[in-house]
Amino acid sequence: QVQFVESGGGLVQPGGSLRLSCAASSRIFSLYAVGWYRQAPGKARELVATISGSGASTNNADSVKDRFTISRDNTRNTVYLQMNSLKPEDTAVYFCNSLVGNRPAGSWGQGTQVTVSS
Repeated sequence: QVQFVESGGGLVQPGGSLRLSCAASSRIFSLYAVGWYRQAPGKARELVATISGSGASTNNADSVKDRFTISRDNTRNTVYLQMNSLKPEDTAVYFCNSLVGNRPAGSWGQGTQVTVSS
């Protein structure tokens, strides 16, 4: 199993930006598609963006379309989530995980807290 450690969250004002990082534990990282998820208080975990193993294919949820960009650097075993034009409704704990058959396949880490508030 590939393990991931999330970082880069914090407190930001509406309209601001953050870049989250997801560091993978194994060099076989490039074989896996990866998804970024978030879970807001009182809500179910939501898949917000995915990227193929090679990075050639990405998808965003409608709620973050044109605001978030997922990318990866396989030489550094890292997946990123660039978040721009942040809104209060983006407030959540953000997690990453490997995807097999479009479902999470790895162990969940502690996530990183993103709080968007004025």
